[in-house]
Amino acid sequence: MTITAKVVADSVARSSGVRITTMEIYYPRMIHSEFMTHRVFARNASSSRAMPVAKLLSSVWHNPAEPSAWGSNKPGMQAGAELTGWRLELTKLAWHGARVGALGAAWLAMKAGAHKQIVNRILEPWSHIRVLVTSTHWSNFWALRDHPDADPTIRELARKMHDAYDISTPKILENGEWHMPYINEQDKSNAVIYDAMHNNGKTVIQEKPETLLRMSAAHCARLSYNLFSGAKPTVEADLKLFDQLAGSAPVHASPLEHQATPDAINQQTGKWMDPDKHGCFTGFKQFRKYVEGEAIMENYT
Repeated sequence: MTITAKVVADSVARSSGVRITTMEIYYPRMIHSEFMTHRVFARNASSSRAMPVAKLLSSVWHNPAEPSAWGSNKPGMQAGAELTGWRLELTKLAWHGARVGALGAAWLAMKAGAHKQIVNRILEPWSHIRVLVTSTHWSNFWALRDHPDADPTIRELARKMHDAYDISTPKILENGEWHMPYINEQDKSNAVIYDAMHNNGKTVIQEKPETLLRMSAAHCARLSYNLFSGAKPTVEADLKLFDQLAGSAPVHASPLEHQATPDAINQQTGKWMDPDKHGCFTGFKQFRKYVEGEAIMENYT
């Protein structure tokens, strides 16, 4: 089993002091439902519907997910003392014996021609999931999940996320600047070249923020299905994917939630200038909120 957490973008607004952090985390899918209960997170996750069956079969065979602790039974949600001896060995045998049976069942379904969105579901209890998460609110998550009463597996995840957060140094953002996950210096250089080629001969000496925002959204979207070929996308491929996300009906807007720019504070009222664009954040406006038709809403008037 593998649990990892790394910070991929970390920013703090100079004007307000609000910090926004994006992490890429990897953990057993069995705790994904618990992670999803935290509504102040913007998220994208790798999809069982997208991963090739052969790749998932290999992952579940070589790196199966399992609980972080093997507690004994007792009333309530918290387990008792750790199992030992033959009880521990028998429980592990049951867990991994079921995995072997599931691997066989998935292989048969694959050979029968079933789509991966069906076959891969069989393997989910022993599989991992990769998630991109961005938030301005972390304290309640630490308090609930890095706690003795939490499930040991999600507690291990929360502890690693907390450690990654504590050792990261956020970049200071001025108003008008953007928090953009997965954008590095090479991306910025590529964006300058692309913008120069598409600027009717005018000189471009700095990348356009809108180009990088679209590239960042495309990079975040790819977490859902990954580039299984290992190929690195071009600027053109990024912008094409962004157009597919933002130009679809309905808009596939979740990858546009991770890019954000600081909101200003009204000096007269002490309130945020544009809170309707915050989404699940505080003090930061989501890129998603700048896209027309970013959500389909009921009309109760």
